[in-house]
Amino acid sequence: MTSIKTPSTERPTPPDSTPAAALHSGTSDLRALVLNNLRQSGIYVALVVIVGLFAILTDGVLLSPGNITNIVLQYSYILVLAIGMVILIIGGHIDLSVGSVVALTGAVSAVLVIQQGYPWWVGVLAALAVGVAVGAWHGFWVAYAGIPAFIVTLAGMLLFRGLTLRVLDNISLSPFPSEYQQVAAGFLNGLLGGNGFDAFTLLIGAVAVAGYAVSGFRTRVARIRYQQPVESFPLFVARVVVVGAVIMYFAWQLAHARGLPIVLIILAVLVLVYGLLTRRTVFGRQVYAIGGNLSAAALSGVKVRTVNFWMFVNMGFLAAVAGVIYSSRSNGAQPAAGNMFELDAIAAAFIGGAAVTGGVGTVVGAMVGGLIMAVMSNGMQLMGIDQSTQSVVKGLVLLVAVAFDVYNKRRAGTAR
Repeated sequence: MTSIKTPSTERPTPPDSTPAAALHSGTSDLRALVLNNLRQSGIYVALVVIVGLFAILTDGVLLSPGNITNIVLQYSYILVLAIGMVILIIGGHIDLSVGSVVALTGAVSAVLVIQQGYPWWVGVLAALAVGVAVGAWHGFWVAYAGIPAFIVTLAGMLLFRGLTLRVLDNISLSPFPSEYQQVAAGFLNGLLGGNGFDAFTLLIGAVAVAGYAVSGFRTRVARIRYQQPVESFPLFVARVVVVGAVIMYFAWQLAHARGLPIVLIILAVLVLVYGLLTRRTVFGRQVYAIGGNLSAAALSGVKVRTVNFWMFVNMGFLAAVAGVIYSSRSNGAQPAAGNMFELDAIAAAFIGGAAVTGGVGTVVGAMVGGLIMAVMSNGMQLMGIDQSTQSVVKGLVLLVAVAFDVYNKRRAGTAR
């Protein structure tokens, strides 16, 4: 016998559409939006708070035109390193050797330019070539030999520090010619005139504000198109206005000091290029995919070895750029150059929102994290705080940033 199924007379329970349920849903969406953006938004808030705090503690000296210029000049090479480091951390790796590579590339440039009399640009090109070769060395052992990046770069830290000593023969070399010094100590001033200030610097600041606003608006439109949560439009406008005001204040101070530092132009170009590389290119998406889920990335057709190799080549290149900037800034090459630079770059990346487990982070976030470290260091120096206390404060800030990331991940896992 065949059984005949009678249609059920029960109706499916409709979703709760009471006002209380709607309110709860709206609150949940708002809470999700806040949690999703807390990490990134909190960085900017922290930067503003820290700048304001040290501005008060230093009686305004921190925000003086001359000191702002000094911050740019003194910490530019750390920000360059942070760009490469955050890309590695997003991909699930780390590089402990960048300080030694900074020293080695600066040493190679110094030997060619100072000892052997080659033109300044030959030293720059040679330093960049050495950095790329170092990155390829690391990339081979990590990507194709399968040795963890921590071990490879730890060995590289010792290896390239030793090579620096050999290249310099355990002595310091100085000075560089004036053209080489302009890389880190030169300024663009007076290109558009100005009565007591540099109009060109203000123009560049206005262009930066316009670029930030357009980029933010396009990102907002894209998120809405894909039905992702976004902040309210008034809040978006307020954020753009605040950031724009900060940028223009920064440009105004530079314009009333010595103008636009050449090294700041180099840094801005790198931030723009690598920001586009990580967000708009296939390579950038593959880096995020590898760091987020290595197995899934491999199954999706990502050439994991190739991407890992080029991540380290890129880190070597940026370490060489930082080496040129640092040697130009210090007007020479020293065997101990670049000591502990890797820790500052790693701290900048983590404070800027990179996740310990990989797959999360941005170039802009790393820049903000680096600026937080720079402002704290500069502010404490202006206050006359000793180096040991400065190290304690930096360590605590890094620990809090990583703990905050771990807390967010646990909370997100519990919410599921």
